Amino acid sequence: MYARTERTTASRSRDRMSYDADAAHAVLDEAYDCALGFTVDGEPRVLPTLHVRVDDTLYLHGSTGSRPLLAARGEGLPVCVAVTLLDGLVYGRSQFHHSANYRSVVAHGTARLVTDEQEKARVLTALVEKVGAGRSGDSRPPSRRELAETAVLALPLREVSVRARTGGVRDEEADLALPHWAGVVPLRLTRGLPEPDAGVTAPVPAYLRSARPPWLDPAALRGEHVVLEPLDLAHADELHSATADPEVWRHLGNAMPVDPAGTAEVVAAALAAHRRGERVPWVQRCAVTGAVVGTTSYYEVDPERRSVAIGYTFLGRPWWRTGINTEAKLLLLTRAFDELGAVRVVWHTDIRNERSQRAIERLGATREGVLRMHRRRPDGSWRDTVQYSMTVDEWPNAQVALRERLRRTAPATR
Repeated sequence: MYARTERTTASRSRDRMSYDADAAHAVLDEAYDCALGFTVDGEPRVLPTLHVRVDDTLYLHGSTGSRPLLAARGEGLPVCVAVTLLDGLVYGRSQFHHSANYRSVVAHGTARLVTDEQEKARVLTALVEKVGAGRSGDSRPPSRRELAETAVLALPLREVSVRARTGGVRDEEADLALPHWAGVVPLRLTRGLPEPDAGVTAPVPAYLRSARPPWLDPAALRGEHVVLEPLDLAHADELHSATADPEVWRHLGNAMPVDPAGTAEVVAAALAAHRRGERVPWVQRCAVTGAVVGTTSYYEVDPERRSVAIGYTFLGRPWWRTGINTEAKLLLLTRAFDELGAVRVVWHTDIRNERSQRAIERLGATREGVLRMHRRRPDGSWRDTVQYSMTVDEWPNAQVALRERLRRTAPATR
């Protein structure tokens, strides 16, 4: 517990106050930024900055040329640091009782400039690790010049208070019969999907994929014929070489790319759809040679209805009529039905693509009908789409049949 002081004792709403160290640490650790207040020449200043807590010290990031860092030399700088996490907007029947749910921390004290190089390096590493566990080993450390340009303030956590509001509307009893909506709209800070910088070919690291729900996670899947791994821009050149054949692209939704850059655009579009939660794309590798041979995806992912579609599949011609496509579908079906709990898997194909229709039927899927003028082809004509499906009740028999087909198929080689 932190001791109450004159500066940390509330003058109103004292029931919302706490001096619990664990509660304060939880807020400081969850928040990425804070407001740093100080005075310069008698004038108040407030700066937003990044922070990280190490044990019972709060470290504040800054530049060696900034005024608070310059003022902190010598005896230190008196500061006040505030952190707020907004958890919800509270709508009362009356305007007076509109409010917010929140958790906040205010810390007072004298901040010192960190001059010890080892302490400074530890703090900057901790700051990088805060944004992604493992990131410090997955990025270049600062150079001597960069360290010299970076300053860190250390604030011992001694005068600290926590203030929070939770719960619902607190309207006056006389207002409860008013015909206005009242309630709470929760607010949460959530990570979006990673958006690679231009020119990045490295795959998205695992510590940035962890927030994805399982239905949207391109988990690696391995069989005897094929390996499915998350599609990435780094696969574009190999994918182009494997699929640069007009027959491969004849019935697909994109025109055949003329060069690797064009294939990279196809891959980038798939990754953008993944970031939007619309597709889960995999690259297909030959399990024997390790060569990239094609790609496939989940789409129309609907966890609520426990349904998913399999498509956007194209495979290089040398691997047609091998076990790769069959086993890739078996792996995707197994994940859908046995791991994700799907009750329905769907396929769509161009009505002109009879080879694809026969392949889907060999999987054990049932033709449900034709979606007329369903999509545009690359040449601008309207495509009628044949829709197939397989239900969880049909899956056990289909699985047995697919495994028996694969047992009789030799692994693909090239």
